[in-house]
Amino acid sequence: MYLILHLRSRPLQTLILGLIALTFYAYYRTTYYDVAQYTVPRNISRSAYREVFRLPTNVSIELHIASASLKNASSSEPLAVVGSYDLQNVGNVSSPVITTLSTSSSPQTQSSASVSLVNSKRSGERPSIRVDKASNETEEASVLSNEYSARAIYEAGHAIAIPEKCPNFGKEMDLIIIIMSAPTHLEARMAIRQTWGHFGQRSDISILFMLGATLDPKVEAILRKEEKTYNDVIRGKFLDSYSNLTLKTISTLEWVDNYCSKVKFLLKTDDDMFINVPRLQGFTIKHAKDKNVIFGRLAKKWKPIRNKKSKYYVSRAQFKHTVFPDFTTGPAYLLSTDIIRKLYDAALDQTYLKLEDVFVTGIVASKLGIKRTHANEFLNKKITYSACNVQRGISIHMVKYSEQFDLWKKLLDGKSKCK
Repeated sequence: MYLILHLRSRPLQTLILGLIALTFYAYYRTTYYDVAQYTVPRNISRSAYREVFRLPTNVSIELHIASASLKNASSSEPLAVVGSYDLQNVGNVSSPVITTLSTSSSPQTQSSASVSLVNSKRSGERPSIRVDKASNETEEASVLSNEYSARAIYEAGHAIAIPEKCPNFGKEMDLIIIIMSAPTHLEARMAIRQTWGHFGQRSDISILFMLGATLDPKVEAILRKEEKTYNDVIRGKFLDSYSNLTLKTISTLEWVDNYCSKVKFLLKTDDDMFINVPRLQGFTIKHAKDKNVIFGRLAKKWKPIRNKKSKYYVSRAQFKHTVFPDFTTGPAYLLSTDIIRKLYDAALDQTYLKLEDVFVTGIVASKLGIKRTHANEFLNKKITYSACNVQRGISIHMVKYSEQFDLWKKLLDGKSKCK
């Protein structure tokens, strides 16, 4: 009774509310604020981006406006306009679609789906983007086919390329494994290096990590030390974020095409995967003569999610059909390298979709007539960690970095008798 009476006092109520608010604030700090680079829109600041990689001023997303639109612009001004996209909302004219970049770090968000060039009468001022509402779906689709293609937002090349990791363009190599990793996932990369990543020491296999840029100078400093120490990290010219996973895969295709085009197979995978490399290599030997193919866990008749609140939302302007083409799920899939250049070129001209596995192995691969073949060994899911389960499969998903060591031990366990 004494406690209940005291709970009615205003100071005590204020203290309790304060503690609750502090708890929520601490949760926010640990689950959101500390990984801020994953919530930053892609390539929002040219200056910040250049500071990360110390690149020339022309490293940016450049939209080359059609000549008809340039008649109203000053002929003495540059023709390239820098912009960044919120492609999750493509086709939704009430949402921000194109962001114009000024010399400051804060973008000015516009609301629309079509672009026109605005001539500034003030001398020395760069042309900017003015966005007007699309008059109809045909006009919107036309804009999407150009300004919203992957080519419009992809910066070719690599800030760090390490071509020596694929000697003689991979002519004597059976397999290259490129692992999609985030800048802050140092523990995951270290766990892989100390377990199944050891197979990368072989002359016929190369195992590398693919990362983008980060706007966090502390993370960047750690990455530079890591790159110097291990020399196994490729850096693409894109801001590393969930929305840019497709750019990361395109960057991977470009790297293989440029530096490792003669290798037999490419495995694209993630840093939360355990890969049974001996089993994978046996699979590649078995399918050495197979061409024009992607192996993995096949997803059939998946439908686009049209709920705008969903993380996986796809607008009808991005993909108009009711069912996706069959695709291999993103955690791990294997590509014969005869298709790498075709995939890379075709991906650049396709309307951008952040669902990288649907985009690359579904939409683009289907357009090119590339076979997508289901292979049971690609589990691409979390499984019970028994020695036999680990030894039977090629890929296991949702593996914490601390669990890599247990799976590595079970892979090398010579006592288990698995059928």
